[in-house]
Amino acid sequence: MATHPVTPGNWFPLGATCTATGVNFALYSAHATGVVLQLYAEPGGEATEEIRLESRTRYVWHVHVAGLRAGQLYGYRVEGPHVPEQGLRFNARKLLIDPYARALSGVCRDVQNLLLGYDTASPERDLSLDSRDNAAIVPKAVVIDDAFDWGGDAPPDLPFEAMVIYEVHVKGYTAHPSSRVAHPGTYLGFIEKIPHLVALGINAVEFLPVHAHVDESFLGERGLSNYWGYNTIGFFAPEPAYGTGRQPGCEVGEFKALVRELHRAGIEVILDVVFNHSAEGSELGPTLSLRGIDNPSYYMLSGPPDQPGRYYANYTGCGNSLDPTQGATIRLIMDSLRYWVEVMHVDGFRFDLAAVLGRAAGNFARSGALFDAIAQDPVLHRVKLIAEPWDLGAYEVGNFPVDWSEWNGRFRDTVRRFVKGDAGQLADLGWRLTGSADLYADDGRSAYNSINFITCHDGFTLNDLVSYDGKHNEANQEGNRDGSDDNHSWNCGTEGPTDDAAIVALRRRLAKNHLCLLMLATGTPMLSGGDEFLRSQRGNNNAYCQDNPISWHDWDQAASEAGMTRFVALLIAFTRRCDVVQQRKSPQGADGGTQDIAWYGADLQPPRWGDPQARTLCMALDSGHSSGPLGRYAVLTIFHAGDALQPVLLPPALPGTRWHRIVDTSLPDGQDIMAAESEIALDPADVYLVNPRTTIVLLARPPTDPE
Repeated sequence: MATHPVTPGNWFPLGATCTATGVNFALYSAHATGVVLQLYAEPGGEATEEIRLESRTRYVWHVHVAGLRAGQLYGYRVEGPHVPEQGLRFNARKLLIDPYARALSGVCRDVQNLLLGYDTASPERDLSLDSRDNAAIVPKAVVIDDAFDWGGDAPPDLPFEAMVIYEVHVKGYTAHPSSRVAHPGTYLGFIEKIPHLVALGINAVEFLPVHAHVDESFLGERGLSNYWGYNTIGFFAPEPAYGTGRQPGCEVGEFKALVRELHRAGIEVILDVVFNHSAEGSELGPTLSLRGIDNPSYYMLSGPPDQPGRYYANYTGCGNSLDPTQGATIRLIMDSLRYWVEVMHVDGFRFDLAAVLGRAAGNFARSGALFDAIAQDPVLHRVKLIAEPWDLGAYEVGNFPVDWSEWNGRFRDTVRRFVKGDAGQLADLGWRLTGSADLYADDGRSAYNSINFITCHDGFTLNDLVSYDGKHNEANQEGNRDGSDDNHSWNCGTEGPTDDAAIVALRRRLAKNHLCLLMLATGTPMLSGGDEFLRSQRGNNNAYCQDNPISWHDWDQAASEAGMTRFVALLIAFTRRCDVVQQRKSPQGADGGTQDIAWYGADLQPPRWGDPQARTLCMALDSGHSSGPLGRYAVLTIFHAGDALQPVLLPPALPGTRWHRIVDTSLPDGQDIMAAESEIALDPADVYLVNPRTTIVLLARPPTDPE
């Protein structure tokens, strides 16, 4: 074996860090008795050098190796007691991934049997010790040089109240052959389709996980994969499969290029991050990294009195839960977040199953140690923090700290029920339309802390929401048992695709109704990628394992659905033109919101909030000022979910103005929404005949033609 000069090096920072003369390696393990660094020239080759780390400071094992440079491949073997019932699962026969690796090479997509830490043939299962060496197939960490030409990159630094978020999968956005990009399914391929986002009016993308991940063995056996990526194995490493693969670690620079180009287009970057669990699964899962490095320092462990550390708390449904009360876990998460902000230039994070991150002794607390650490951090307290506010056993919508926004599941469910025509939705719809003040107004937060959404990656697409009564997940090969049965969807009379013109028209109308409620409600709207052109997943509401056209964006369909895309783009443009609509603060709330809002029923009387049969709600917003090109203006929105024609009396327009039609979702493409300065003046102006299941948006502005 070749040898390089070594010195003790430094215990900080953790990971592999390039220096002027070589590379410094530092690995935390409080319970290990020894650590060996192995260097590799090829991902699947033999180790070219083995270096025992002799120095340990504050439980950090460290060494400096002279002569190494960026691109070097490496892994660790960690020695220590193997007492699984006490939570100690050291196994020096397993090569381990540095949890601070900035890139991974040779990623084994399927978690194979050889990666396990126990003997599958043993009757003791996870209490046994697997003596097989896994070095040939385990991913190798790559030493990375952080240098990159950012070209004067600066974050757009948008306030939440100005944002329209687009949730999208990096690969799925351009993987389909119809994308016709040079590098389909990659970070660089995504860059070529940024103009589509700009044309829509999107100013923030929320990427599904881009952290390096692996696939569960059972998916590989079915010929499927963990497409969504919620199976993280590298909290600092971009997913290499989304890179061009031109050289090990090239995905780091390619991801940076994507961020730079999105910023140049005025679009912020939010990452969906998975810190609630890792890809190592339950006690019967693989030993890939944290489990073999220092199991009790990173995971919530449990078990009977004689085996207190054998099992893993499972608040995620994925086999394990990281322990957010442990110093090592907090540091790992904090270091990862800071890295993605400072080095990769991202603008914020959406935390998957974030309720796990607030758990201490099994219970959720908004004053959790990790939440406090983030709030006090000079880098992280200023970025966007968005929680998916639930986990397998907790639903904490409205309960996160003041610095956090939340995916508002209440908004999703109420809007779906209302548009579907369910009884008794009016009162709750009023709360959702005005920023869910019942959830956020009493704790220092405002309406923009409500991330409003109708659909997301998890569940039906917008098209499928109005095309299927039930899920159709047969392609997942789980007997259609997976995925939620609580979808509040409606197929409009026929399950799935149809040539019935009346049903097709109704579905488009309902889709547009959903979009109006999303974009016109107070709060921060999030659009699921592809909904703007009615992307379908063929009724699959749990397409996590479908890395194929079921999940990918079909750009030919995007072209054929130009009318729907036009509707979305003009709707977003309308909210920006009329700042009373774009305002994301609670109307007449304690946060100083300035909207003047009035509610009506169809007869200009107060809404029948408690009437389960009431399905028409009118919301009027007065700009309350005379500045801007429109002067003082008002917006009246009529949400009608009934199945009969509904005459709606209109309030008098403001003095010097006249009601103009902006939106009527019952009209065909091209007439359903009007561009600025082309609105249709109403005549008569005191009543509007609203077609069944239709949304109307009216603007009271000065007439453009002489009276």
